[in-house]
Amino acid sequence: MAELLKTPLTVVHVLACLFLMVVVLLQPGKSGGMGAFTGAAAQQVFGGRGAGNILTKISWTTASIFFVTSITLAYLSTSSDESLAKRAPAAPAKGPPTTQVQTPPAPAPSK
Repeated sequence: MAELLKTPLTVVHVLACLFLMVVVLLQPGKSGGMGAFTGAAAQQVFGGRGAGNILTKISWTTASIFFVTSITLAYLSTSSDESLAKRAPAAPAKGPPTTQVQTPPAPAPSK
C-alpha cells in the first residue's frame, strides 16, 4: 500500500516545491523580487494591494501542502517493516580469498 502512495505523493511534493519557489519569487518585497519584471501587469490585474494578499494566501497553502507531503513521505520511507538486510538478496557464502602470499627468499648467509 505504501509503495502505491509514494509515487503520486512524490509528484505532488515536487510540483508544490517548484510552484512555491515561483510564488515566493513573484511576491513584491522591498527589492521587488521577480515581481519587478511583471510589476505593471500585477498591479493592473490584482489592483494595488490585491497581488500581495492573493500571493500570500497561495504561498501559505502551497507551503502547507509541501510540509504535509514532506512529513508523509518521511513517514512512509521509515515505516516499512523490512530491514535493509532483508531487502537485499542473500549473497552466497564465500570463504576467505584463496590467494597465497609468497614469502620473500631468505638472505644468503654472509661468509
